[in-house]
Amino acid sequence: MPSSSSLPPAVLVGVQLPGVSDIEHAADLAELGRLVHTLGYEVVATVSQRRESVAAGTVLGTGKLQELARLTGGSGNVPSGAQARKSKARERWEAGEEEPPEEEAEEEPEEGEGTVPPTVTPRVVVVDHELSPSQLSNLERATGAQVLDRTGVIVDIFHRHARSREARMQVEIARLNYLAPRMRESTGSRERQQGRGSGDSAMELDRRKIRDRLAELREGLASIQADQEQRRYARRDQLRVALVGYTNAGKSSLMRALTGSEVLVADQLFATLDTTVRALQPETRPRILVSDTVGFIQKLPHDLVASFRSTLDEALEASLLLYVVDASDPTWDAQLEVTRSVLREIGAESVPSRLLFNKADRLSPEAREALLQQHPEAIVLSAHAPEDVAALRLKVMEFFERSMMEAELVIPYARQGRIGEVYENARVLSEEFDEHGRRLKIRALPAAIAKLTHAFGK
Repeated sequence: MPSSSSLPPAVLVGVQLPGVSDIEHAADLAELGRLVHTLGYEVVATVSQRRESVAAGTVLGTGKLQELARLTGGSGNVPSGAQARKSKARERWEAGEEEPPEEEAEEEPEEGEGTVPPTVTPRVVVVDHELSPSQLSNLERATGAQVLDRTGVIVDIFHRHARSREARMQVEIARLNYLAPRMRESTGSRERQQGRGSGDSAMELDRRKIRDRLAELREGLASIQADQEQRRYARRDQLRVALVGYTNAGKSSLMRALTGSEVLVADQLFATLDTTVRALQPETRPRILVSDTVGFIQKLPHDLVASFRSTLDEALEASLLLYVVDASDPTWDAQLEVTRSVLREIGAESVPSRLLFNKADRLSPEAREALLQQHPEAIVLSAHAPEDVAALRLKVMEFFERSMMEAELVIPYARQGRIGEVYENARVLSEEFDEHGRRLKIRALPAAIAKLTHAFGK
């Protein structure tokens, strides 16, 4: 099973449960494959099994477990009563190191791990389910490989892609919550550190460190989020649009096209995790702000949803949500439901929204027409087509225009230095000067008019 890629090989494992169609199961495994590729591995094989439920001990049945072990060079058996040995690969992963040392990767397999040369043997098994600590341990002992579950892969991708201080802290919280119950004693460390009865075990100390670190992170995150709340409060009267959708649906490309910002655009899942807020370009009066939120995915770990709550609040506080959907993906309807489900969870389902089918350049004319027949209110576009982006910009402006009203505002001559506040929050239709000051006819949202009237009416 030689690999043509320089990436380390990995095996996917999935169990098709009752109620999951062949198409849905294939889509789940394909998405897991993209996640694994984003993590830096090449998928070289897949082991799948139909079962009434996931096997309590090893996920797979005996026969499929043996098949998996033949791929990885393991024994296929779980030694009863054997002490779980934490592999060096797992120790590196839990420490957050991204690349295994070169010499470690080419280490000969130990007895019972198989005799296939490691350069062609997958040393990583990725399971499309969340594993209990015992399932993870049993699979590692049966396969002789490092085992990750879907949650672990997503958490690790978030760990690698987090850039801002807030995102790194949020991800570390989720990562520690994930790792804490999966910690296991390494060989020889079960005894108390200084002899029987004289102190806590190494694992107990590690868990205490995790609890202390979590408390520290939550305190630091609360401070950052308080600052963010103040910034959002300062923008409360501005027109805000939030791009929401499944990961890799093209939100970052659309963000760049709408605002001219140099946000990262990459064909990867979760390429960006930090919320970016930029003004719609060419700039409008009043100004319209556009934010790009973190993407969603099937089975997104609950801890990550909780950790990114402040990021998702951008969607909750937006004036308009643009649901970005990859129209070229055959499972787009399930992906859209994932997005809507998470937003319902945070209470954002009542925010006005428009449905955008992105990547329309990959569709046939017939497929494009079928989408419009199914969703006549939707906008079908490509983020790479300037005419499509210009049309979307006009629709966004029209949405806010319908809610605006006209009013007159008099700015006394003594307050002319604050004229910028007017242009920031309203469109000036005309202006005149009289003995009272500058008389403006403006068009803006009712809240902005009330704010300006209060500011200059004293």
